[in-house]
Amino acid sequence: MATTRDYYEILGVSKNASADELKKAYRTLARKHHPDVDKSQGAEQKFKEINEAYQVLSDPQKKSAYDQFGHAAFQQGGMGSAANQGPFGGFGSGQGGFRTYTWSSGGGQGQDFGGFADPFDIFEAFFGGQSPFGQQARLPRYAIKITFEEAISGVQKEISIEGKKQKVKIPAGVDDGSEIRFSNYILVCEVSPSQKFRRRGYDIVTEKEISYSQAALGTVADIETVEGLVKIRIPAGTQPGTQIRLKGKGVKHINGHGQGDHYVIIRLQIPTKLSREQKRLLEDLENIS
Repeated sequence: MATTRDYYEILGVSKNASADELKKAYRTLARKHHPDVDKSQGAEQKFKEINEAYQVLSDPQKKSAYDQFGHAAFQQGGMGSAANQGPFGGFGSGQGGFRTYTWSSGGGQGQDFGGFADPFDIFEAFFGGQSPFGQQARLPRYAIKITFEEAISGVQKEISIEGKKQKVKIPAGVDDGSEIRFSNYILVCEVSPSQKFRRRGYDIVTEKEISYSQAALGTVADIETVEGLVKIRIPAGTQPGTQIRLKGKGVKHINGHGQGDHYVIIRLQIPTKLSREQKRLLEDLENIS
């Protein structure tokens, strides 16, 4: 890790901060000190510190390791004063922590540790998930802003990483907070909200207002989806709040297999002003009912 400053201090949050509070603090600071925005001296280093702090504190496993061992949890030198043995006792190398174990398939150099090439692999195998001490934890993270439409369809962007311009491809289906790993860094997607659509995982949710006569008699309506207009039939007697599912009209899965659905929530449009004829007809309907 590059910085020795306290991660909570960098983000300006307490140790009891919730995931939402951490995310809010990170976004505020990342926008403020992004090198494209903050031109003051040291802005780039401050931005790196903010990303480094968030990548640790936003991950429960890494946060737990940091709370227990501090910065020593992510250093090759081991766990500092934690008996010089690492967090599990016995993985250390004697003078200050982890060594790299190599597996030999027979007669080769190095220590045989049951087929694992690195103690980080042991952590993942026995405790599940990604090791907080592995390569993923040490990669720098950078925020990239994309629109809702770009997140749905995928997009190619030109970005600047540490002064070097390069083109990156954002796959279709990413969401706000999605992380995309490249060779030596990770991009964290910041997706702007849409005025038309609301996203629920890989599903899309919209609302459609119809009149009470259309709800009672049924109607055909045009619905805008992320793939274009679709005509749907709203059955007679449809009640307010009914959800109509359009299968396969949602967001494509980021792995390329499958697609979410589109849900249309029916809302009843009640007029605030009625003509005399409309009032009379409604009164007649009420009397008949």
